Amino acid sequence: MDAAAFDALRPRLTRIAYRMLGSWAEAEDVVQDAWLRWETADRSEVRDPAAFLSRTVSRLSLDVLKSARVKRESYVGEWLPEPIVDESADEEDGITGTLMLAMERLSPLERAAFLLHDVFGVEFDEVARSIDREPAACRQLAARARAHIRAARPRFPISPERGREIAEAFFLASRNGDASALKSLLAADAMVVSDGGGQVMAFLKAIRGLEKVARMFVNAARKGLVTPSSAVRYTRMDGLPGFVSEEPGGMLQTTALEIENGLITRIYIVRNPDKLGQVRRLLAEEG
Repeated sequence: MDAAAFDALRPRLTRIAYRMLGSWAEAEDVVQDAWLRWETADRSEVRDPAAFLSRTVSRLSLDVLKSARVKRESYVGEWLPEPIVDESADEEDGITGTLMLAMERLSPLERAAFLLHDVFGVEFDEVARSIDREPAACRQLAARARAHIRAARPRFPISPERGREIAEAFFLASRNGDASALKSLLAADAMVVSDGGGQVMAFLKAIRGLEKVARMFVNAARKGLVTPSSAVRYTRMDGLPGFVSEEPGGMLQTTALEIENGLITRIYIVRNPDKLGQVRRLLAEEG
């Protein structure tokens, strides 16, 4: 396999690592490490290069995930996955930001078995080789994972068109401090989770309940903490509708919305600059 053939596999390999780690930067590092290992591997012993590389990426991701869990214990405020802007239907794997957060409660092996088999369609025999467990054990790991995250799967997926309509309405209502409009868009159990990573202003704890969430956005608009004209673009991030915005002081921010029955149940705001590299690159490419 030459570099061109490896590059053809890179998107899938990077997505496997990203779904495991919740960090695009770490995923890219893992895939690059996998390439270096492929370069020094005994090619005569490899019958299926794609399977070999998937196994390598899975094992490397497990190693990183174990150390990442230690880092997250000391993370300042709420932790959210790195937002990935991807509107390509070909790359859609059914994993939303909400589901990724639910997967944080899984053990590393449960997460690997679930992702490889249920999301990426890897047979359990190959999953077993990837994580050094018996196929029967992998089936049990995946089953436990499904049971843990069942509630996080969207029951009624929303169309991209309807998602954008709600995202646009929410953006306008939140930037104008329109309490009535906000309340008409929010579910009774609406929640805001914001991730600043201790580097920029963000709420250290999630804000829960329609009234509190609406009041938070109204107050932010009144205090000039947001600007009505700051939308950069409406998009989808990890399967969720939302938008990228430029906040006062030139700060970049992503907002993703979980929507059930036409109402917003979760609002995920990422402001941590270390998690916005992929978004910055995309905006730069678009000019």
